[in-house]
Amino acid sequence: MLFFVTSMLNRVADLIHRDEKGASAVEYGLLVALIAAVIVTAVTGLGAKLVSTFNSVVSNLPPGQ
Repeated sequence: MLFFVTSMLNRVADLIHRDEKGASAVEYGLLVALIAAVIVTAVTGLGAKLVSTFNSVVSNLPPGQ
């Protein structure tokens, strides 16, 4: 009987351990998605400012240059 109880406890421990791995993978996936969203937002905002800056530089160049 003790062998049966020990075996069942080991199986439950294995299932719990597997669930933690899955949860970690989901958490890492969410972190990657969040970081990607922040990067896209930053690059979009910076890109608009760079276009504005380059247009300003081009408009202030002397003619014929």
